[in-house]
Amino acid sequence: MEAAAVAASLAASRRRKRRRQAGPEDQLERAPKGRRRRPGRSMDEAQEEMVFREVVSFSPDPLPDRYYDKDTTSPISFYLSSLEELLAWTPSVDDGFNVALEPPVCRQPPLSSRRPRTLLCHDMMGGYLDDRFIQGSTVPSPYSFYHWQYIDIFVYFSHHLVTIPPVGWTNAAHRHSVCVLGTFITEWSEGGKLCEAFLAGDERSYRAVADQLVRIAQFFRFDGWLINIENSLSLAAVGNMPLFLQYLTAELHRAVPAGLVLWYDSVVQSGQLKWQDELNEHNRAFFQACDGFFTNYNWKEEHLERMLAQAGERRVDVYVGVDVFARGNVVGGQFNTDKSLELIRKHGFSVALFAPGWVYECLEKKDFFQNQDKFWSLLGRYLPTHSVCVLPFVTSFCLGLGARRVCYGQEEVVGPWYHPGAQELQPLFGEHQLEGDGRGWVKTHCCLADAWNGGSSLLIRGAIPPEVGHVAVRLFSLQVPMPPKVFLSLVYKLEGPTAVTVALELSTGDASSCHIGSISALNETSQRRSARPLRVPPAKLARWTNRCRQQFSGGWVQRCYEVSLRDCLLQDLFISFSRPPGSHQEETFVCRLGEIQVVDAKSLLSPLPEVQAVTISHVRWQLAASEPKGPPAPTWLQLSCTLHWAYPLPQVRCFWIHCWRGPGGSPGSGQSPGPEKPAFLGLAFTNQYRVVDLLVADRGPGRDGRVDFLVQPVPREGLLVPQAEWGRVALLYTSSARGGH
Repeated sequence: MEAAAVAASLAASRRRKRRRQAGPEDQLERAPKGRRRRPGRSMDEAQEEMVFREVVSFSPDPLPDRYYDKDTTSPISFYLSSLEELLAWTPSVDDGFNVALEPPVCRQPPLSSRRPRTLLCHDMMGGYLDDRFIQGSTVPSPYSFYHWQYIDIFVYFSHHLVTIPPVGWTNAAHRHSVCVLGTFITEWSEGGKLCEAFLAGDERSYRAVADQLVRIAQFFRFDGWLINIENSLSLAAVGNMPLFLQYLTAELHRAVPAGLVLWYDSVVQSGQLKWQDELNEHNRAFFQACDGFFTNYNWKEEHLERMLAQAGERRVDVYVGVDVFARGNVVGGQFNTDKSLELIRKHGFSVALFAPGWVYECLEKKDFFQNQDKFWSLLGRYLPTHSVCVLPFVTSFCLGLGARRVCYGQEEVVGPWYHPGAQELQPLFGEHQLEGDGRGWVKTHCCLADAWNGGSSLLIRGAIPPEVGHVAVRLFSLQVPMPPKVFLSLVYKLEGPTAVTVALELSTGDASSCHIGSISALNETSQRRSARPLRVPPAKLARWTNRCRQQFSGGWVQRCYEVSLRDCLLQDLFISFSRPPGSHQEETFVCRLGEIQVVDAKSLLSPLPEVQAVTISHVRWQLAASEPKGPPAPTWLQLSCTLHWAYPLPQVRCFWIHCWRGPGGSPGSGQSPGPEKPAFLGLAFTNQYRVVDLLVADRGPGRDGRVDFLVQPVPREGLLVPQAEWGRVALLYTSSARGGH
């Protein structure tokens, strides 16, 4: 296979100063509280390797139900159901599992621009389903959202008083530069009583509630709140509501960069619960007190026309609600949702899509991806995209789910898995035709059948007509000032016998340009420049380039390139397919993309930090329900424990957690820890991980069993860290007596 070319339009002559790099985010590095020590437990004073000792005990040592699943002790996301719970909440080490890895990455245009926005309100069967499992679950056919480039704001909605978005959603949204809001909701008579308790008195009461909402958003690193009051209010309470909103909004803006408070169209200034389906004189006071207004769904075009005067210069701060389920007297929903969007955009308002999970809840699960793509393709012309503005840009196209886990072409674990936070950057999906009379086309789809890293890849199918030499499709919209030298990598495979060649293309523009166009049809770049493949990379780049120019099992091919440009703004990433020389017939192709990387060469020269201070806490032992097949001995135990470590989170994409089990310590294994491959356990996006129900052997009284845990950092640049540099901790365990079981 020929090396792929990298084509670039040269920039205008004006030099732009390189964008200032954002300072490192606050690190979430929480050392565990004093380690729990049951009788007989101690810690060796080893420097190179931390070793913990444990006497196996089956006495109950429960963890808080709010933070851990009762059956497995796996960490879970949570909500707060009462005013008392809200006011009593203070951060704890257990909360650390639910803290997002980072704030939203830089984007263009910024959310503060006056372009109409798109809000997605995710309401699915009460919320906190399989997405509540912070470290993932094994559900075989989960709901997945991956059209992030159309979305500006993501609201996680449930009917609990304080809905804290599950951290997997927050991490996925922030990776795509999307703002995330939780929900504060009161309903019916109980909601009315609750509102009276904090709103009908003096300012100290409502300020205490607002302060807690700000602390929660700031601590868990999401971006604000949708306020939804669906019960009537007394005159005293409704009179204080705008003051509550003003205070909450001001405090949130101080604590959370680009924080937002939105108000849902429900209560009016008289205190009645009376949905207006528009912004008007009866609810304008609430709009004026916060960042935006989310209308009810039963509007008609005359409502939109009246709102123009009410909203004034804040037209884009009005989010016109669209119920995708099409309940009530609505303009359009389900696969006719585009009818609603057409009217909303005609009048220049933002849109709030409520419950687009309709495609999952109400249609055949086996057709989910097809229906999901159909739904969003019908809306695409009304949904402007946004651009990512930071390097490194690295994606394996993983959806955060799959039928197995793959690590750089090697299968790690077989079986279904679902982990929303593991979703990588997703491209622009759809079908694209050549302009004019050309018959060429390209279609992009999710592909769960094969993966390079994670659980899925990007499937691209297309045809090159006889009259053109190549077809190309834009995958990502970027706005990144180009550093002096950039390295690129492309991992792909072509299906079947074909002579079609694959190319990664970049488009560049004047550094002062922030224009974002609509999704291009198949693009033919007029100016092309080939970058030279990396052949003898500098020694410090070896880790990043060690897989370059290789052909891997399964047919995957990796190519790496170097590009040197000045005064350029990287605007788009394309994938291009060219016909073989001498061919004059239509060429069809099927290609799977496994990974794309765009990395500032300078960032690869900095040394990597080390994983430090790996410790073990909250150990739980259980007898295995049934022994694995094989010899009758040894007895099998289930080990659960929490790992903690220190690492600067702004420098990492995630952590891969592995283990080694000592002699007889794993089913079917009698080997000692050594150079063999460790077993993969899971992913972590913060500096702690809960090991759950790990099978280990009971060596019997007086004989030590051993399990080693390894923490593999995955740097943002996507390079592999040698195993010798992973964090490591060992647990030695001894059974006191068989009778203790």
